[in-house]
Amino acid sequence: MTDADLAAILAAAMTLPRPWTAAEFAELRRMPGLVEVIEADGIAIGRVAADEAELLTIAVLPAARRAGLGRALLSAFHDRARARGAATAFLEVADTNVAARALYVRAGYQEVGLRRGYYTEVHPAVDAVVMSRGL
Repeated sequence: MTDADLAAILAAAMTLPRPWTAAEFAELRRMPGLVEVIEADGIAIGRVAADEAELLTIAVLPAARRAGLGRALLSAFHDRARARGAATAFLEVADTNVAARALYVRAGYQEVGLRRGYYTEVHPAVDAVVMSRGL
């Protein structure tokens, strides 16, 4: 899938944080430790450094939601990160994103921190919940 395709999925699936551009995906895809899970209707992208994985984004097209794709993408991300030596996964999610937070809790994530006013693309700014789980 091209960088433009990935940007289109993100643009259709989310508004907060601001969806990445094709150029930002191109830069991201050159990073060491990148973990990509890409399906026609959704993506999960993160990275592994040492024994930690960070889920940078996960997105499912609106028409494909509530069918288990988000759960499958997240599980595949965990499997690929573990295969690269990660023992723990981290992510940040908007405090207001109830659906995503529920997905992460069902997948075994726990809240481990809070970044107040992290998402400044909206007013008032939205807090980011930091979550983690063992792999």
